[in-house]
Amino acid sequence: MHPMIERCAGLDVHQGTVMATVRIPDGQGGRQVITETFGTTTAALLTLRDWLQAHGVTHVAMESTGVYWKPVYYVLEDGFTLLLVNVQQLKQVPGRKSDVRDSAWIAQLLEWGLLRASLVLPPALRDLRDLTRYRKHQIRERAREVNRLHRILEDAGIKLSTVATDVMGASGRAMLQALLAGTTDPTVLADLAKGRLRKKLPALREALAGYFRSHHGFLIGQILAKVDFLDETIVSLTEEIDRLVAPFEPILAKLDTIPGVDRKAAVTIVAETGGDMSRFATAGHLCSWAGMCPGQNESAGKRRSGRTRRANRYLRGMLVESALAATRANNTALQARYYRVKRNRGHKKAVVAVGHQILEIAFYIMGNGVTYDELGADYFDRRHAERAVRRHIKQLEALGFHVTIEKAA
Repeated sequence: MHPMIERCAGLDVHQGTVMATVRIPDGQGGRQVITETFGTTTAALLTLRDWLQAHGVTHVAMESTGVYWKPVYYVLEDGFTLLLVNVQQLKQVPGRKSDVRDSAWIAQLLEWGLLRASLVLPPALRDLRDLTRYRKHQIRERAREVNRLHRILEDAGIKLSTVATDVMGASGRAMLQALLAGTTDPTVLADLAKGRLRKKLPALREALAGYFRSHHGFLIGQILAKVDFLDETIVSLTEEIDRLVAPFEPILAKLDTIPGVDRKAAVTIVAETGGDMSRFATAGHLCSWAGMCPGQNESAGKRRSGRTRRANRYLRGMLVESALAATRANNTALQARYYRVKRNRGHKKAVVAVGHQILEIAFYIMGNGVTYDELGADYFDRRHAERAVRRHIKQLEALGFHVTIEKAA
């Protein structure tokens, strides 16, 4: 058995240092192992690149340690075949761990072709992904501020959220601004309601009667100012995202036709997967990579919990949101799948199953350039007609009926 890679290197990356080990032929039929330590500044990383090139290294592997791998990867990606490896693949025997041994172990695994590279997107898609992730954080921060606003209103005895669906809507903002201006009369505040909310004026007057103090006004003023700032930030981020995602507009339009998937979700799918499905052998591989399929845990013939594994939380979170939206899309195959799985496995597993199917659909849309074709709510019953008949007969018999089936002419 011979090594698969003749000249390779393993890097153990830390915040301030990089331990590098190269494995190259020694000229006598054996292998020479050389280890050096480098810094993580740009100048030091350029020295590392020159050192690797001086030894004729063609392949380099490193573990994905936090964000510390990124500057190392960016400096080396143009000069070598670079593998970013999940730490789970690099487990060693306990009690034999050191930086030197870690880098040597990575190099040895790479030499024999035992490492699988993680997905690292091209620079343009990395920029897009950074923006979509940052926008997600800003949206969550805005939601937290709105929740703080609800708590302060509750502290002031104002039950606006029990009557108005959206406290931050046009009517809610008008009432909040009036409160900040010193108006506390419930009748005057309720009269600021607009649209359909005016049908609830008596309930509004009762809900707006509280003990609003200047302390509450100060806090709400700070919260509203931050919410406005976050709204402006989200708009700016969306404009920049739309500029970067312009080459993917045809794909986004097709992804947007999937029930539960809006433009924001479609952009997230493209940003997190790269839009190039040639990286994944099948739709199942993509779903496994995204952590949207059951895990396997079997021992002694017994199957234990098949909980999904930890994976890309941004893609997974978006798929769960899209799946929840798809469950409310009437007369669709995705909604029918949700109810089929929920019947036996419960709500949470059913949502993950729908998210899994959404990602499978996205795989074929992005990989084959096809459009989404709605199969209908009765698709699964038509696909497994005999099974559906048996299930319905069993349900009726459980209710005490005697069933006779006769096929229609």
